[in-house]
Amino acid sequence: MVGALSALFSLYSAGHALLNKRDPRSALGWVAVCLLVHPAAGALLYWLFGVNRIHTRAQRWQQRGDWGLAPHIRRFYHIQKTEMPAELKEDVAVLHAVSDRVTHRPVLGGNRVGILHNGEQAYPAMLAAIAAARRSVYLSTYIFDTDPTGRQFIDALAAAAAHGLDVRVLVDGVGALYSLPPAPGRLRKAGVRAARFLPLSEGIYINLRNHRKLLVVDCSVGFTGGMNIGDRHLALNEANPRRVIDLHFQIDGPAVMQMEEVFLEDWRFATGDSEPTSPPARAAGAGEAYCRGISDGPNHDFEILQLIIAGAISAARTRVQIMTPYFIPDASLISALTAAAFRGVEVEIILPQRNNLPYVGWASQALLWDLLQHGIRISYQPPPFVHTKYLLIDRAYALVGSSNLDPRSLRLNFEFNLEIYDGATVAALRKHFEEVRGRSRLTTLAEVGGRPFLIKLRDATTKLFAPYL
Repeated sequence: MVGALSALFSLYSAGHALLNKRDPRSALGWVAVCLLVHPAAGALLYWLFGVNRIHTRAQRWQQRGDWGLAPHIRRFYHIQKTEMPAELKEDVAVLHAVSDRVTHRPVLGGNRVGILHNGEQAYPAMLAAIAAARRSVYLSTYIFDTDPTGRQFIDALAAAAAHGLDVRVLVDGVGALYSLPPAPGRLRKAGVRAARFLPLSEGIYINLRNHRKLLVVDCSVGFTGGMNIGDRHLALNEANPRRVIDLHFQIDGPAVMQMEEVFLEDWRFATGDSEPTSPPARAAGAGEAYCRGISDGPNHDFEILQLIIAGAISAARTRVQIMTPYFIPDASLISALTAAAFRGVEVEIILPQRNNLPYVGWASQALLWDLLQHGIRISYQPPPFVHTKYLLIDRAYALVGSSNLDPRSLRLNFEFNLEIYDGATVAALRKHFEEVRGRSRLTTLAEVGGRPFLIKLRDATTKLFAPYL
């Protein structure tokens, strides 16, 4: 009887894998495990490790209506897309079309984009925006340290709340634990409405983290990029062994409305409250950049950012430039980069020489051969650790924000990125890219192939866990 039940359980599990695994190799592997590992151990392994509960759970939240704004609130944030000038539209037509198909937000013109280097430039601008706020301050971050920098922000947010402004802070439930005492408690004591996104008291979710970095003030000025809140981003302090190099971006104009919409959707999920204290004012035009906010996470039916990135690379005509701290490309991204190189597109990638997550660097090294052998240039920039992340395509397209090029960002966490269609911004970021390349070390096939055997074995073993890193 037990044997028959075990056999039925194994058959059912194999059928489930066959019907639900999109990758044929993954489906074949799990079918083999379910049927060949006796008696029911293989099926048990499948249900423990093979079923994507993260995606399923997040989709259930989406279907239940835990995400999204009430229709009478959402309409304030939906304004008609802006038509680009003919010359710009010709440059980015294919890129624009790809994003139109996979995101529900329009491209909005009239934005000004400021590039902020490290905490020395970003934090004073953010604190000044908070001090000048007249209606609302919304801040979402993965990590909010309670070091001197964090305390500056707590004081600024508390002052805004004391003046009667609508001040809300959302910190990821795991990221909040990077600093003790955690920032949300200190913020609440200071009179600021603060919440945690999926605190561990609601379940041990190592993934499903809110990795977005958003500061929105009065629905007219916003900040996004890769920086959390903390001393680690004060890069000029050479005495700090944890210092990090990074870029952040200040946005003035209509695209900030999309950033506020994303914040309020997350706030509603975390607290049940989605409504701003007053309808947002329409953000006035402030510049010439065309922008679109892109929110992505496992609550969507497909990987939005992965499709946009692959589509952008496939649409490139002359140049692809990528800077990222964590680079674990899957087969589709490797194929897109390789195909671009075959078409004669110049493809360059800059990675950090010293990674704050060594195992990510090991897995990355194991994947570089496939790119280097097709003429893709890969360079390592020297320490300290560089957390900067952006993608440049041709003359007028940039993708900036919180996501990395690894499975955790593209499949498992909640991210926010900003598409920027603007020649001036791309030129400034390209100049930065070329300056970094000038002080970076170009790696080669010979170097990657010449790693000692034990290093190759370590890297290849780590690569096996790439979907979970």
